[in-house]
Amino acid sequence: MTASVEAIARLIRDGFEDYHARFATVSRRARQRFEQRDWPGARQDAVERIGLYDRCIAETVDTLRRAAGERVGARALWLQVRTAYAALLAGLIDAELYKTFYNTLARRLFATRGVDGAIEFMAMDVEPSDAITHPVARHSYTLSPTRPADAFMRVLGDYRFDVPYAHQLRCAAAIAVRLQDDLAHWGDDPVRSIELLDTVFYRERRAYLVGRVFGEHRFSPCVVALVHDERGLRVDAVLTRRRDVAHLFGVSRSYFQADLATVGDAVVFLRSLLPGKPVDEIYTVLGRAKQGKTERYRTFFRHFHEQPGEQLVHADGTPGMVMAVFTLPSYPLVFKLIRDRFAWPKTMTRHQVEEKYALVFNLDRVGRLLDAQPYRHLRFPRARFSSALREELLTQCASSVREDGDELVIALCYVQRRFRPLNLYLREQTAEARRVAALDYAQAITDMARNNIFPGDMLPKNFGVSRHGRAVFYDYDELCLVTECTFRAWPAPRNEEEALADEPWFQIGPRDVFPERFWMFMGLPAPELAAVREHFAPLFDPVWWQRLQVGFAAGEYPDTPPYSASNRLA
Repeated sequence: MTASVEAIARLIRDGFEDYHARFATVSRRARQRFEQRDWPGARQDAVERIGLYDRCIAETVDTLRRAAGERVGARALWLQVRTAYAALLAGLIDAELYKTFYNTLARRLFATRGVDGAIEFMAMDVEPSDAITHPVARHSYTLSPTRPADAFMRVLGDYRFDVPYAHQLRCAAAIAVRLQDDLAHWGDDPVRSIELLDTVFYRERRAYLVGRVFGEHRFSPCVVALVHDERGLRVDAVLTRRRDVAHLFGVSRSYFQADLATVGDAVVFLRSLLPGKPVDEIYTVLGRAKQGKTERYRTFFRHFHEQPGEQLVHADGTPGMVMAVFTLPSYPLVFKLIRDRFAWPKTMTRHQVEEKYALVFNLDRVGRLLDAQPYRHLRFPRARFSSALREELLTQCASSVREDGDELVIALCYVQRRFRPLNLYLREQTAEARRVAALDYAQAITDMARNNIFPGDMLPKNFGVSRHGRAVFYDYDELCLVTECTFRAWPAPRNEEEALADEPWFQIGPRDVFPERFWMFMGLPAPELAAVREHFAPLFDPVWWQRLQVGFAAGEYPDTPPYSASNRLA
């Protein structure tokens, strides 16, 4: 006898709760990693947790097949299961996460191409998190105008670790001084109270107390960053500007480890701190990448259908040799499809490109690699594509695109936040803005290198500039690990014939890299290139890269703070 409809619905619910519990187990390890300064272990946990969702989906599919037998793929059964499952979710804060898990199961079982609205949960016309009114767990503190440091002594006392603070009073006083300085424009005694989420957020080598600070008539985000290094456990920085906190929660950073009992109420709280950040990005940066994909799909297609006269067009920038890229001008996303054939000198295969994007998904992105989410079997009305874009996709991306009546179906694309291409940005800005952007571009290459990431193709067209002016890399087809490269000095010519040769006169291996020649492939205007060569001379020195490789082999990764030096405490 096979399981009843209600039993199948409970099995799906139990499958999600098992995933949620295992997700929490990995997240909880972050505290111990931080206390023990086990940074390699923290990196392993991040990769393990990313793969957990698909493992739990596969296990639940097997459970359903055993329980339901041949009925498991019956559409009539799932129409009933959907109703029973919805009843189990009534009143749950994280009902949307349960629904996304259910949708993934249904698509695996039915090999769904696109969305099946009869079987799946797809609330296109609402924002589900708007219905969450449950207050997330938090601590609240009132500040004394004469002794503000006392409140922060209580804060640090409430967030205890198995290692003591090196100088708790000094840290508390430094927080108080920083808040008074940052918020002085609020008036006399600007800080009246502070509230912080109970849950500590961890990522890379830092722990974060996340909340908001209140004045008499206004409030601001407040994030206290803790470090544990050779000097002990201490407060390293305080962030109160929205742009700094938005960058901390940005789509070019790896996901937080945060042991949240429920997620939806935390998302609502974080949206109050960052009202300009899309809800999908908040879910994603909390490690709920599948929910982030669902929210991104929901919000994009809702906007897409609200703009019936707007066409999908080529994205701004130099056309890629590997990817075709399109966008909806009024919405800040781009869709990237792998071409069927790559122009010379690109030599990789389609499978290798997919592997590069999968690699980035698991890397520590240090604020310099843009998150790229894969979507399969997206359907768009054929008429919504510009004629030039439609022709290119059908002729050059036929492995990924097909026509189905009045629709184009995209088998696989990567969706990223749309940034302004750096090469276009450099043409549009003043001399000083160009210089700042070029230096940050070099800093981006440096940050990636220090985390064992080599971009391969350094041309500015492969970098974007965020609305806050930060350079981010987003074209991954030639990306590799620094440890996979052989960094060599460019040999000196032995005679005039070698000096005047159009081609190298010596043998070059497939992984050989010559940093001294980077300047030739950066494509920067002369003044900006000169500034980069002056301020980032190590980038052009093969010895600097070789020393990084030695450190990586020994398990040493330099620290890359996710905020500027001006945010750090004395």
